[in-house]
Amino acid sequence: MAKAARVIVKAKDNREQSDKLIRRFTKKVKKEGLIEMARENRYYKKPSIKKREKRERAERMRRREERKRSKARERKSNRSR
Repeated sequence: MAKAARVIVKAKDNREQSDKLIRRFTKKVKKEGLIEMARENRYYKKPSIKKREKRERAERMRRREERKRSKARERKSNRSR
């Protein structure tokens, strides 16, 4: 079930320009992940495909974290020399 998103942007003062309001709204929407969620739910995906994508995403994250850890270890060993 998708989470309910309430993105509200109010003018800080009466003279705030509309383009600033739109920019703040866009930032909040991106931070909430609404656009990605809408794109994701645009078409039906079979549960098996969702599961496969989730597994692949997790594997990419694991590899990325491992690369970060190895780079950090490498930097740490270079500093101690």
